[in-house]
Amino acid sequence: MQECTPPTPAIQAPTPPQQVGPQSIHSLYLHVPFCFHKCHYCDFYSLVEPKDKPDRQDQFTDALIAELNHLANQHTLKPKTIFVGGGTPTLLRTNLWSRLLESMQQLGLLDNLTEFTVEANPETVTPDLIHTLAAGGVNRISLGAQSFNTDQLKTLERWHDPDSVPKAVDMLADAGITNFNLDLIFAIPHQTLDQLDQDLDAALALNPTHLSCYSLIFEPNTPLTQKMKMGRISPVGEELEKQMYAHIIQRLDNEGFEHYEISNWARRNSGIEDQESGIEEDQISTSPNAVSERSEAAGALQNTAPSNPGPSPPNSAPSAQHSDLSPSPDTRHPIPDTRSLRCQHNMAYWTNQNWLGLGPAAASHLNGKRWKNLPNLGKYIQHAPTPPTTDHEQLPPKQHIGELIMLGLRLRQGLTLNWINQHIPQNDPRQTTINELIDIHMLERTHTHLRLTPQGLFLADSIIAKLL
Repeated sequence: MQECTPPTPAIQAPTPPQQVGPQSIHSLYLHVPFCFHKCHYCDFYSLVEPKDKPDRQDQFTDALIAELNHLANQHTLKPKTIFVGGGTPTLLRTNLWSRLLESMQQLGLLDNLTEFTVEANPETVTPDLIHTLAAGGVNRISLGAQSFNTDQLKTLERWHDPDSVPKAVDMLADAGITNFNLDLIFAIPHQTLDQLDQDLDAALALNPTHLSCYSLIFEPNTPLTQKMKMGRISPVGEELEKQMYAHIIQRLDNEGFEHYEISNWARRNSGIEDQESGIEEDQISTSPNAVSERSEAAGALQNTAPSNPGPSPPNSAPSAQHSDLSPSPDTRHPIPDTRSLRCQHNMAYWTNQNWLGLGPAAASHLNGKRWKNLPNLGKYIQHAPTPPTTDHEQLPPKQHIGELIMLGLRLRQGLTLNWINQHIPQNDPRQTTINELIDIHMLERTHTHLRLTPQGLFLADSIIAKLL
């Protein structure tokens, strides 16, 4: 599972990417599609190369380098952030990583970087690979832990030993990479609150600088969803899922993490206050009764929500005040001395910045135009350096504003009131909807921002759908 993926293009428009003029690009996403096993919950484009067929890693790397060179000739590529996702990027052979990183260095892509993240499966992390990545400019790793419980990993068809996660973290530290994210999934069938807490214990013991916690989603056309339809597994109950999310928020707040986006937490540095947190601790409770009361209060909203709300956050749940806590004592590896440990690349998505995606299925966004490379490795290699593209869109102004609202409300600080006043006229029906949502405590205004309340985060999908 990726730490974050770009918004998925949905509305067709005739403008192909080659007609977009030269731009200054500050973020790059590279998609490495290879996996040694397809996890049953995953709906990202990835493939397992059959052992009886030729290995295409070399061909893929050639095509990716060719695409990099082609785009460098079209645009000014001076990225501040690079994110390599998959698939399993750490399945790419070390010698191919060396070639890719050398090409990126020759193109000057590493000259202005502040953050270079690579996703990693713990089982595929080796000292040689991590030292190669670190020497090539990678300074952040996102580890797909998902769970530390073997039964839950089996339910997800996630093939790694929980012990491989701390081993991988030690390898990162030995290579000098101390800034790392852990992905966790909760609301796994048969998971209990105690088991969730054990997962949090194990994750926090590794002293991550960032945590991404996602509620399990039964995506269409995945093996996990097929099992559910056949009655072989059942989702956890809605009330338990809400309690789990509330517990994660409270626990991570107590451990010194800033909840800055619906599913993402960054470790707070001492003396740095969260931007626009402003929610009191007593506004959230993990008790079943409190969760139930919030759900009942929002029942009318749920019943009137559109059936197809569009792009959805990974989960919907409450938030809490983040007290000014220093990081817990470092028992493993030092924490980088930086002002913000938020994922800067993901912030580029959520603030609707320009980025280019490379590799099969990778999405791009330039000045309101979106497209993605065709999710087909064979055609990607065949047509290098200009892979076929699909899902072109350029939103009309009204829908573009809706998209910006959707992205802004994912962030806990929300949207600035100045932006709302400038882009949503008083006669726009959205202004009436905003006031109605404030009246039922789904949204709130601070002195500078409009944001979801703790109650509203439980129903983020429905709320955002009403404002699109």
